[in-house]
Amino acid sequence: MPTNASAARPTYPGVYVEELPSSTRTISAVTTSVTAFVGHTRRGPLNEPVRVTGFTEFERRFGGLSSQSAVAYAVQQFFANGGNVAVIVRVARAGSGKAACVVLESTEGHSETRVLEVHAKEPGVWGNGLRVAVDYDTPQPDETFNLRVYDARGEARESFTGLSMDTGHGRHAPTVINAGSRLIRVEAVGEGRPDPSGTVSKPFGHELPNLAVDLTVKIGDVEREFTLYDPDCDGEAPCRVAELALLLERKLRALPDAPGKHAFAGAEVTAFGRRLQVVAGSTDPEDVVRFLGECANDLGLEASVNPPVFPLEGGEDGEAPGPRDLIGSESGKTGIQALRGVADVNLLALPELAAYESTEDMLTVVSAAQRLCAERRIFLLVDAPGTWVSVDTARAGLAAFDAVRGNHAGLYFPHLQLTDPLTGRLRSFPPSGAVAGVIARTDSERGVWKAPAGTEARLAGVHSLTVDLTDRETGQLNPLGVNCLRTFPLTGPLVWGARTLQGADALDSEWKYVPVRRLALHVEESLQRGLQWVVFEPNDESLWQQIRLSASSYLHTLFRQGAFKGSTPREAYFVKCDHETTTAEDVENGVVNVLVGIAPVRPAEFVIVRIQQTSGQFAL
Repeated sequence: MPTNASAARPTYPGVYVEELPSSTRTISAVTTSVTAFVGHTRRGPLNEPVRVTGFTEFERRFGGLSSQSAVAYAVQQFFANGGNVAVIVRVARAGSGKAACVVLESTEGHSETRVLEVHAKEPGVWGNGLRVAVDYDTPQPDETFNLRVYDARGEARESFTGLSMDTGHGRHAPTVINAGSRLIRVEAVGEGRPDPSGTVSKPFGHELPNLAVDLTVKIGDVEREFTLYDPDCDGEAPCRVAELALLLERKLRALPDAPGKHAFAGAEVTAFGRRLQVVAGSTDPEDVVRFLGECANDLGLEASVNPPVFPLEGGEDGEAPGPRDLIGSESGKTGIQALRGVADVNLLALPELAAYESTEDMLTVVSAAQRLCAERRIFLLVDAPGTWVSVDTARAGLAAFDAVRGNHAGLYFPHLQLTDPLTGRLRSFPPSGAVAGVIARTDSERGVWKAPAGTEARLAGVHSLTVDLTDRETGQLNPLGVNCLRTFPLTGPLVWGARTLQGADALDSEWKYVPVRRLALHVEESLQRGLQWVVFEPNDESLWQQIRLSASSYLHTLFRQGAFKGSTPREAYFVKCDHETTTAEDVENGVVNVLVGIAPVRPAEFVIVRIQQTSGQFAL
């Protein structure tokens, strides 16, 4: 037995207690219901998986509901039915979409020069609502600047201070902004600082000029006159630029606004160095502050005139992705291939496929998605085509699915009827988002081995189904591997099927049922991650024993939770890792073989109740 080098050396008679690290390696269960949604959204990073934990977060990152986005509605239904975590991959048609942009110029060199391009972080019309503002109110007003980002409502969303256009500066503007902003990215295209927003005065001398003058100011189409400094009303005359800024701001805010506007009432005047910056109290680029007349020129209030904010323009939404866009590139990690870099994804939904007019295009994507799912241990939720409007059209259309009857996917029919929050009217939706939520809820409440179907698999928020199936019609589709959605009295719309696409009776597959397939995927992924420590360990009986102990402990936990059939562990599972599974040749080649067997619990699809009529008394 190896000795512990750090063990205490006994120096006196007595009892010594030492803490030793456990030799048992535990295997933790992985997630089971993190759902990936791939397709078109209003905004968001393209081909980049983003994890969200609620629909509010989805709205913030991807723009919320859109009549053109089946993914957005599917995500909403996912969280409404019990989903907890979703991974969103925004995909657009190649070559479509454009990010909004504005070019900031500089007049510091006495000629207009393009110095900074500001782009919305992501393509889309949403970027046209962004505004940026620039000021020089920094500790180094002659060298650095601040940049602020406003949204369409005029609320400040991001602020970056003390920026410089010098590449050697610690606050180099493109470096700081591109690393910290979630709304914009910038690119330096010239030398010099961008001009500040609003009207900026010429530099004042060490002594302020005569301020007891009448000024005319125009903001937008509204023109007003006022006295800058009145000794009888304004007290002691300002003697510093900062005091002049406060006086001018107070005077501007006292002027009457145009109806419904606050350009004067919200005006801001900032002093930086020996200059003033005057900005209208709105984020309307038309509200430019202009001081008119000779007095304004004498005070230096006409040095430069810019809008209060610089609006981003030219953003265009990307078009809905086609089959090639959804399939994407494995090398480029685009489309569904972007999921290869995500560690925890268990379910995949592609709700846009149901609207494809071409069944061939739909099945091409389904085939590629199933290959990815088989490699990444993901289960694909396939929506029935929107053209399946009856049992007859469904049975006729099923023949095309023979080419994609894999066991890593399940087909759900019919579509759902829900009230569209955007219009208030009933509209049909593909069911994959709601079904994913039901699966997540079932996993949480019962376990991945429980079929996500039955009276507990209620579809929340669903008004009705596009096809109201009877028992006889369900009996025609279920043996063909179609998971039916049904409406029952009192309980309402339910998921009423739990078969894989390979679950047709004629195929006689061992992966007939969804819970059996998903339980096996769960066990495989948990063991694969939990046994990583085995790599490079000495390949001998000691290692094999540790593997058997760790794997058996994990499987026994599932057995106690009800994942396997059998009354004893021996009937429920086994783990074999010894000289029979790993031969001397395997050892020489650095291979250790582990054989794991499980006896999953299969759903009780058919419940037979026999009733016999009799007469006489029953003895209880």
